[in-house]
Amino acid sequence: MTRSVQALAYARPSALESSQVGASLGLETAGGLTPRGAEAHPRFFAGFLSAPRIAARGLLAVADVAAARYYQRTLPASLDPVVTGNGDRLRFESFSGCCGVYARLDVLREGLEGERTGHGTTNVDVNNPLRDALSRITADDPLHLRVGPEELAVTTLDGPVVEKKVPLPDRWLRGFAEAQVASAGFDLRAELSAAQAVAFLRSLPRGSGNAARGAQWVVASGSALRPTTRPVPGAVCLPGPERLVALQRVLRHATALRVYGPPVADGAPVASAWEVVLPGMRLTLTLSPDASRGFSGEGGVLAALATDEAAADAELVSVLLAWEPAIEPATLAERSGLSVERVRAALTRLGTAGRVGYDLADASYFHRELPYDADRAERHNPRLVAARELAGAGAVSLDGTVAYVASGDRRYQVREGDGALTCTCQWWADYRGKRGPCKHALAVTMVRRGATVAGGVR
Repeated sequence: MTRSVQALAYARPSALESSQVGASLGLETAGGLTPRGAEAHPRFFAGFLSAPRIAARGLLAVADVAAARYYQRTLPASLDPVVTGNGDRLRFESFSGCCGVYARLDVLREGLEGERTGHGTTNVDVNNPLRDALSRITADDPLHLRVGPEELAVTTLDGPVVEKKVPLPDRWLRGFAEAQVASAGFDLRAELSAAQAVAFLRSLPRGSGNAARGAQWVVASGSALRPTTRPVPGAVCLPGPERLVALQRVLRHATALRVYGPPVADGAPVASAWEVVLPGMRLTLTLSPDASRGFSGEGGVLAALATDEAAADAELVSVLLAWEPAIEPATLAERSGLSVERVRAALTRLGTAGRVGYDLADASYFHRELPYDADRAERHNPRLVAARELAGAGAVSLDGTVAYVASGDRRYQVREGDGALTCTCQWWADYRGKRGPCKHALAVTMVRRGATVAGGVR
């Protein structure tokens, strides 16, 4: 697994401080992107939280996921949460170290009291002393929140810099994109009242996610969720229920629980999302199809990465993004002159660079800008790299709806039918498209659509 080191430089540690006029939560920011360009310490908000105790617990839940590994628990993860200002809300996001759980806390307009929220994306420092201080908030006394430096005019700060050097696996970056693609295919399957949500979530096991367990399923039954032994229509997969433990932080404040999932096609495990509705906020956990299976290998973005058309479309669509909290593909299609299908492919491609996410509650995309190399997820995706090598080496031969791919000492047949490609390789036999196309199908797609593959790598 390829890794690099992400250096997060903060002007000072984040802290919760008390004074005669009340408590103040200062979240320090690292380098990030804003409408003004790159900034060392961007500022997104200064004002009061309408529900300080709930916001503190929601932020701790996101930090819990960032520090967790729910499978093969070796070294703990430690990447600070990402925060995005979208003009009317703040979004705090994280990914687990095992890449199987995506967490996001949306603090909405009604949860914020103060100046208009700024625009941009950065990391925020969540250190151990701050976690302890947030855990001690037990009342909703006035709490001032500052995200970024004390003064808007500050661009450089004197004094020592607090720097965290974090190992950043490439699969973590790919996970952001794959979670977004999976979520865009979900529908609302159930909505529970506060009492039913608490009863259901507290009934879940809290043990280790390392044990090999089959897929578990639940289905809406009145205002509750009940287990089902098979994936009946409307059922939701609950893969590794112990991975929802971070929701326990906010359960006592929940007003509802919304459960999302894709249509059930067969008994294979699928991803799902669990959204706790809070006063002025939402906390969502999205689970990969299995505790041992991270989002990074799902392959949902590969088709969009395999063509030059999607690359050109992504450049055009990216110009139209404006840190909007809700991005509608139909609106972008009208403004760009592209079809809705091509806009969705472009958004998928932008997602591989962390430039868009998906909000299930709003059923829309949102703009963010993670400070990572836009081509990195593509360069280090094993199937995509292998497909480019096959296409660039002339290993693909076309014959109508059938193609042949020479790989190693074997020759595979890739056939098109009903808008999908099938292959005679072992990958297809194992997954049948449920984890994206195999490298042979990707290579055929590249050749048919004329992607640039000179030398095997774009």
